[in-house]
Amino acid sequence: MSAEFLQFLFSGVTLGATYALVGLGFSIIYNASHVINFAQGEFVMMGGMGTVFFLGLGLPMPVAILAAIALTTLFGFGLERFAIAPARGASVVTLIIITIGASIVMRGLVQVVWGKEFHAIPAFSGDEPITIAGATILPQSLWVLGVTVLLVLALRFFFEKTIMGKAIIATSLNRDAALLMGINVRFVLFISFGLSAALGAAAGILVAPITLTNFEAGIMLGLKGFCAAILGGLGNGMGAVAGGMIVGIAEAMGAGYLISEYKDAIAFVLILLVLFFKPSGLFGKTGTERV
Repeated sequence: MSAEFLQFLFSGVTLGATYALVGLGFSIIYNASHVINFAQGEFVMMGGMGTVFFLGLGLPMPVAILAAIALTTLFGFGLERFAIAPARGASVVTLIIITIGASIVMRGLVQVVWGKEFHAIPAFSGDEPITIAGATILPQSLWVLGVTVLLVLALRFFFEKTIMGKAIIATSLNRDAALLMGINVRFVLFISFGLSAALGAAAGILVAPITLTNFEAGIMLGLKGFCAAILGGLGNGMGAVAGGMIVGIAEAMGAGYLISEYKDAIAFVLILLVLFFKPSGLFGKTGTERV
């Protein structure tokens, strides 16, 4: 394996892990409500910008990260409570439009409060590259991969072993049956938005030391996370993870071996091909497949 190929692979896997976390956020809300939340990218942006804000207040890095995730989670709860819940009973298209409007409002608020400048978050454990077989990888990339794996495992445990996780799965399988069994479907949706927001914030925080962050940082990350979710099969959590890796690696290889100027188009070409030939996604969900 050439050092050049390995270098592109390292880059692609790092990007893919980020897209996977964003795609998981899409899948969680879709399973709970069948709504595609186009404010997911803004949750990613708020994670990074919130960390910058709390670091500026003098908080230690771990505390700033936790505070940023908590703040973003509150925005997720607020989106469900004040935008989605009042429109309960509206068509899915209407709810999707509401999430698009919410994303514009959130982006505008961040621009007004924190400005348009790009901000950097210090790397978690230094910037000295690690050399592997002639290729280099940043320590922050290892953080991205490691935390992504831990979060996926934690979500797996949550959905399989906890009452709330099982309630979300039951709601996604049959909302009416879940209601008859005494599950509070409204609370399930409320929790789903908060969990999705926390995942988005984590993705934004992890990648910010590599890519920088500003009020528009979530736009492209959100779109590519959506591509990952569609590619893997919308609603299939593990499919979103696989889709994220496919999108990330394809993007890095395309930028390295083809034309870097069009690397952002690769994700959208992939999603078009999948929608043409396998509309349910590469790993289209079955009745029991969840995160």
